[in-house]
Amino acid sequence: MSWRTVWRQLRRRRLATAGLVLLALLGALALCADLIASDLPIALRFDGTLYVLPAVRRPAALQSYDNQRLRRELSAARGDWAWMPLCEYGAEQQPQILREPPASPDRDHWLGTDDRGRDLLARLVHGARVSLIVGFLSVALYVLLGLALGASAGYYGGATDWVASRLIEIGLTFPTFFLILVIMALQERTSLLTMIVVLGVTRWTGVARLARAEILRLSAMDFVLAARAVGAGDVRIMLRHLIPNALGPVIVNATFGVAGAILVESGLSFLGFGVPPPTASWGEILSQAVEHQDRWWLTVCPGALLFLTVTALNLVGEGLRDAIDPRLRDD
Repeated sequence: MSWRTVWRQLRRRRLATAGLVLLALLGALALCADLIASDLPIALRFDGTLYVLPAVRRPAALQSYDNQRLRRELSAARGDWAWMPLCEYGAEQQPQILREPPASPDRDHWLGTDDRGRDLLARLVHGARVSLIVGFLSVALYVLLGLALGASAGYYGGATDWVASRLIEIGLTFPTFFLILVIMALQERTSLLTMIVVLGVTRWTGVARLARAEILRLSAMDFVLAARAVGAGDVRIMLRHLIPNALGPVIVNATFGVAGAILVESGLSFLGFGVPPPTASWGEILSQAVEHQDRWWLTVCPGALLFLTVTALNLVGEGLRDAIDPRLRDD
């Protein structure tokens, strides 16, 4: 399989290209969350000291400051200046002057506030980072586990294949979401790492089945027999020849898996078993909408972001599927 051909085929599909662009924008949003929405400036000269990226580095001298206080105390006479972020509130910043939360959108809070008065735009931006980290890292973990087990089963066969197949069948008997829910409920304190590991070790079965089937098919081909004839060992054959050629269906499955992992993370946060507060999460914001059904922004904003993210991932997955399958290519 030529990845250059796959990329060329993928670019011909407008919906898949649009999904890629949207994913790139969401990735940039998550990567630059501290520069887009923060309680401290991007750069600042204050009281004779220059601070670069104080929103990321968190200098001790600015621990008691936020953007609102800095605006009041900046002095042009001292040469003070500040480069403010797009949203001048942090995701966990509590308001100094409390309006009855959740407050509707206004000039200060473009998307309103949540039930504790925190800026909703800031929490949505930082929630994108949580969702994408959980989605991509948990999928990367279960792809590695599934590839290792499925490739070993397909290549060695015999007892290895029998044991791996039984493990896959056992894994498929459990309802994944409820299993994840039980594991998370048993944790004394959840964390981002805990959620990534739990999602990774409970959703590997689909990748293992795909990898096993592909390795079984590829192992009988001439290029594998030629590699054995020239003395290549098992590890080299698997890593150099078999796994790279079996990655196509696995990558398509992983793309859809990222969308599923993001939905699972949001569902867990919605139920109160997700990332611990006050960490921002789209699911946690949606849970507030249950108690404040008349506050439309608590439903529409995180719901729209979830819809766009999952739709973009599904469009990219469908585009990859069509680009990888020779029968569906636009040659």
